[in-house]
Amino acid sequence: MLLEVKDLRVHYGKAEVLKGVSISVDEGAVVSIIGANGAGKITLLRTISGLKNPTSGEIWFKGSRIDGMPSYAIARMGISHVPAGRQVFAPLTVLDNLRIGAHASSDKSQLNRDLDAIYESFPVLRQRLGQKAGSLSGGEQQMLAIARALMANPKLLIMDEPSMGLSPVVVDRVCGIIKDIHEHGLSIILVEQNAAIGLSLATKAYVLETGMVILEGDQNLANDERVIKSYLGG
Repeated sequence: MLLEVKDLRVHYGKAEVLKGVSISVDEGAVVSIIGANGAGKITLLRTISGLKNPTSGEIWFKGSRIDGMPSYAIARMGISHVPAGRQVFAPLTVLDNLRIGAHASSDKSQLNRDLDAIYESFPVLRQRLGQKAGSLSGGEQQMLAIARALMANPKLLIMDEPSMGLSPVVVDRVCGIIKDIHEHGLSIILVEQNAAIGLSLATKAYVLETGMVILEGDQNLANDERVIKSYLGG
């Protein structure tokens, strides 16, 4: 077990947003979390990453308890977070954004090897190295955000709405990148508003509703009448 979340409860003020959520991520899995806006998906991701402290519950990663740890310490343990809306460092170049992703490493030879691997997986970024990140297209910025997270050599990649605001052609390209990352053995937690995409990529899936897990399964959740009616437009 790579990651285990146990009975997680999170509040914003007096409002309880997560109400005893438990999920697990095996080595090499793609775990999709689907649910309507306000279900608690983003709060769950932020709490795993250390951006939000839980009220109660436990989060275990690689056998160590991490709930309540600062986000930088969690990142150094091997969890990288690709936030919604891409959030690249717009005034900096593409290369500087990539180097920031590897900020915890002091090994220059490893940095160069990692950059070469990124250029192979994201050839468009090689062509844009000296360009300011803010001048990239939406799809290119999403690729940069993913590549920057991969520069940290994570064990677990958290992806929040990677298809948001992208054209169908670019969405297909991003889905291909996610599949390729998975095939290389990296574990992924994926929150995707497009439930069909999220389930198609998943080896395991959870459905969140008003802060609680109401369904758990795999790609076959796409055949569940409740999922079809609520999330797949059936």
